[in-house]
Amino acid sequence: MHLYNLTLQRATTITHAVHGNFCGTKQQEICVSRGKVLEILRPDPNTGKVYTLHATEVFGQIRSLMPFRLTGGGKDYIVVGSDSGRIVILEYNTSKNCFDKVHQETFGKSGCRRIVPGQYLAMDPKGRAVMIGACEKQKLVYILNRDAQARLTISSPLEAHKANTIVFHMVGVDVGFENPTFACLEIDYEECDNDPSGESAQKVQQLLTYYELDLGLNHVVRKYSEPLEEHANMLIAVPGGTEGPSGVLICSENYLTYKNFGDQPDIRCPIPRRRHDLDDPERGMIFVCSATHKTKSMFFFLAQTEQGDIFKITLETDEDMVTEVKLKYFDTVPVCSSLCVLKTGFLFCAAEFANHYLYQIAHLGDDDDEPEFSSSMPLEEGVTFFFDPRALRNLVLVDELDSLAPIMSCQIADLANEDTPQLYTVCGRGPRSTFRVLRHGLEVSEMAVSELPGNPNAVWTVKRNTEEEYDAYIIVSFVNATLVLSIGETVEEVTDSGFLGTTPTLSCSQLGDDALLQVYPEGIRHIRADKRVNEWKAPGKKLIVKCAVNQRQVVIALTGGELVYFEMDPSGQLNEYTESKEMSKDVVCMGLGRVPAGEQRCRFLAVCLADNTVRILSLDPSDCLSPLSMQALPAAPESICVLDMSTQSDSKEEGEGGLYLNIGLQNGVLLRTVLDKVTGDLPDTRTRYLGTRPVKVFRIQMQGSEAVLAMTSRSWLSYWYQNRFHLTPLSYESLEYASGFSSEQCPEGIVAISANTLRILALEKLGAVFNQVSTPLQYTPRRFVISPETSSLVIIETDHNAYTAETTQQRKQQMAEEMVEAAGDEQQELAAEVAAAFLSEDLPDSQFGAPKAGKGLWASNITMLNTSTWQTAHTINLEQNEAAFSIAVCKFAGQGEQQFVLVGVGKDLILNPRSHSGGSIHCYKILNNQLELVHKTPVDDIPGAICQFQGRVLISVGKLLRIYDLGKKKMLRKCENKAIPNYITNIMTMGHRVYVTDVQESFHFVRYKRQENQLIVFADDTHPRWITAACKLDCDTLAGADKFGNVTVIRLPTDVSDDVDEDPTGTKALWDRGLLNGATQKAACSVNFHVGEVITCLQKSTLIPGGSESLVYTTLSGGIGMLVPFTTNEDYEFMQHLEMHMRSELPPLCGRDHMSYRSTYYPIKNVIDGDLCEMYSSLDISKQKSIAGELDRNPSEVSKKLEDIRTRYAF
Repeated sequence: MHLYNLTLQRATTITHAVHGNFCGTKQQEICVSRGKVLEILRPDPNTGKVYTLHATEVFGQIRSLMPFRLTGGGKDYIVVGSDSGRIVILEYNTSKNCFDKVHQETFGKSGCRRIVPGQYLAMDPKGRAVMIGACEKQKLVYILNRDAQARLTISSPLEAHKANTIVFHMVGVDVGFENPTFACLEIDYEECDNDPSGESAQKVQQLLTYYELDLGLNHVVRKYSEPLEEHANMLIAVPGGTEGPSGVLICSENYLTYKNFGDQPDIRCPIPRRRHDLDDPERGMIFVCSATHKTKSMFFFLAQTEQGDIFKITLETDEDMVTEVKLKYFDTVPVCSSLCVLKTGFLFCAAEFANHYLYQIAHLGDDDDEPEFSSSMPLEEGVTFFFDPRALRNLVLVDELDSLAPIMSCQIADLANEDTPQLYTVCGRGPRSTFRVLRHGLEVSEMAVSELPGNPNAVWTVKRNTEEEYDAYIIVSFVNATLVLSIGETVEEVTDSGFLGTTPTLSCSQLGDDALLQVYPEGIRHIRADKRVNEWKAPGKKLIVKCAVNQRQVVIALTGGELVYFEMDPSGQLNEYTESKEMSKDVVCMGLGRVPAGEQRCRFLAVCLADNTVRILSLDPSDCLSPLSMQALPAAPESICVLDMSTQSDSKEEGEGGLYLNIGLQNGVLLRTVLDKVTGDLPDTRTRYLGTRPVKVFRIQMQGSEAVLAMTSRSWLSYWYQNRFHLTPLSYESLEYASGFSSEQCPEGIVAISANTLRILALEKLGAVFNQVSTPLQYTPRRFVISPETSSLVIIETDHNAYTAETTQQRKQQMAEEMVEAAGDEQQELAAEVAAAFLSEDLPDSQFGAPKAGKGLWASNITMLNTSTWQTAHTINLEQNEAAFSIAVCKFAGQGEQQFVLVGVGKDLILNPRSHSGGSIHCYKILNNQLELVHKTPVDDIPGAICQFQGRVLISVGKLLRIYDLGKKKMLRKCENKAIPNYITNIMTMGHRVYVTDVQESFHFVRYKRQENQLIVFADDTHPRWITAACKLDCDTLAGADKFGNVTVIRLPTDVSDDVDEDPTGTKALWDRGLLNGATQKAACSVNFHVGEVITCLQKSTLIPGGSESLVYTTLSGGIGMLVPFTTNEDYEFMQHLEMHMRSELPPLCGRDHMSYRSTYYPIKNVIDGDLCEMYSSLDISKQKSIAGELDRNPSEVSKKLEDIRTRYAF
């Protein structure tokens, strides 16, 4: 078995986000890391929409990210710390739209190790040095400088190691142009190691240590170290030099402390807490992330607590001494992994879970009535300030970036009967969880819909002259009339445009700089800027049937297949070419490309004839209308469109001058053919089936370049985006005719007609693979089951450290009563009012977070959704500390077609050290979209997995595998196996075989013997694997994924028999007992591959109608990918060679070796990495040619092969 790995959607989580001028322009960009993907985002300063400039796989884990700029420079570089054992400095190359590796310095082994640097990065604010540190012991400092050519240089590493030291955080201290200094939070554990009693471990204090790089002596000294009172988790560098007082803010549990050298006293301020907080009162409060904003005159910090509350921190100074630290509640947003304040006034929030947000900072919160807390306010030790959380006041939401992370579970099915399967996923954590339906397609924003007096057959937009930025008219053609609408604040009908309204129109366009052209069946109408009209009438009884138009040329086809060519002369007059051309068959459609910049005409005319051929004719004056090339079409043509793509790609394929011929056929297929700019040949054709109706193609503008809109039973957009072609359906009803549209409100839109309506549409999320419909959930979803017969879907949601709604209400009631009791007699009324206000206050958990209840407290519910509306049909709330862990839909023998939902529930579970007070199996009937409880069965451990089996049900109770049947009062136990070692996480069945996954010990193959009523383990795996997801491929083959990000396929050898006996008497010889206390027979591993993200779901499925089956996986980081089988050995060998060349020609960006990355835990086996192979098209053309030469192909054949594999299985 050989597989090919494809990523359908890259990870959507953001682990690090930094901002800077990476393009070298005044605009700021955000550089984000998504685990193993590096991406540059740019927020549009006008619209606030965030779009991706470039994203690339780095084939390694990005552990830290920092921007820096050399003193006096105008462009920011990016330093990356990864698992490669190398420090890498990247520069974003705007012309090629890629990252260039400026420097790569090796310092240690690869992998995420304790003592190999890469976990922490700290940058000198003046860009003179960078410190890269490990979790323990090692720290290295690199000096950055310029050489004579102004190129960035990097020094040899200077060591700042200290043994037996754990590092928690590090920052570069702003000391102006003094020697660069770095501050670290450390713990020295040498004494703890040598003390067996453990007392010194209790007393150990954290240290704040300063390291100074002496630029004169070129070495690093440990300048200063002092113990801290509280345990700290983060440092924030304070601007220094001429901009501020320098020093650091230490964020520790419940306190924020300012420290600096010299006479500066420590200034300490408690972190304010929410008033009437339902959290566990013993729980400390920490800041989790921060952002600094500084201008020439002032600076402030935004720091976020783990509840999501953002505080604005300012420092009051007296000369160079800081006198007080002030905190002010700013706003509450979801908890973030990174915050970035941009110079344009935006705040980018990279959320830990679920969607990311871009806010506009509307107010700085200086002049509102929010109380300001200061370190100079007298407070007793252990007492803090209180504030009232509220809805957003200083921030305005501008854009939201969809993120699926974490995907907890996923199933692929076509419940909507759309032919193309949908992905049903449950994502997110806590109150921000969602159930999402993913469909392959671009999201369409409907800007306007208006009804027309009849059913139109075509629509165009034109500008009055080339200088205008936006379109002036929309022309709509009916069977017997033409309607002209002018575009302004509103769209309204005009009659003085010069267009002929009493006839249907074949085409409209802008001609030259300021003239308009209308082609109608009887002739051509040329409307000059001063409203003079020139007409050309069709000769005799002939009519114009087809036409092709651009800015300077017009070609018309008359009845009988005669072509007439017009070209515009320098004076703006349209001149007919003397000879017309008779074609052998009727013309079905024609296409002309745009006039290239600096040229007089487009050289080629493409004509499709009724004999199913496309012919390329020359429009050069020397051989006008003479045929250049011809290609037969597989079916009758419907429409044609010539696109000039030369502006987009720097990496041209061979023979590709950037001209593409898009031909829509009547059988629903779209052909995309390269048109050679020199000879007019058609060397390379790609085909794709789009839908059931004939395909009409239209040229539109997308992101300043040309794209094709293809319309059949669905509408599709073919466009070039981030170095590759995308062909994506629009998630919208089917359309009939379209044209590009540009106005002030919608700079790049589409105007289209559907039945008797005119629609203006906008596509904003280019490059997106899926669009989403989401339903909010209350707790973290764990698993779900689909019941197609009852058109319902049942989800179990479980949260640890949480209260149920009922307990929350009880806690609020209790706190309100305590408030009233605590008040004196005079304040009783006031206290009662405050208590009533507290009880009525309703802050949504999705924004303000759910209260943290404490260890061992669980909240859980069972939610039933209706699959037609995706509305909640029924919710069952479990009691406090009951947690649902497993679910299955079953039918029992003797119960007919009645469906039951079984839910495995644990009680009072404490995760570490593990303890619980048993579990239970809840049995529900599905009746009229409701769940009706049948009974509850107590069991002595937690039911981790449930699966239907031969009219009964298999349930795991801890590590026991049992068969139960349905009884009147409870589930009846029929059979049990005790041979699984730890804890069963998943059960699958096929025939008499049962496949069981253990939390730590991989797969176990079990056979059920009905006669003896025994479950016997007859085979297992040779490796321990911490299985998180599993899927059966056939009766002998299983695919599994573990918690370290590996996918494995294991297979039983042909000589394995499942007809084995247990030995209850113990008389069997010892050497027959089984290998290493396991089963006597072992499965062999046939596939190993390291994906690099924790996989939460595996499913064998098809993703496109008529496609082949593949293994689809979803990851905790929000990524979706698939492993597809090779059908022939030739394909496998070809891809193997391509992958080998790609490894040497395009080494991964962060310095990790590609093969060692894909073999992080187990050597890679029988999998080709499609993500690497697909980067072929981003190589220089010379490298593309040399690799293709080695493979005995040309570049276009290689890229066609890569495209074919993708389109055969997915999109």
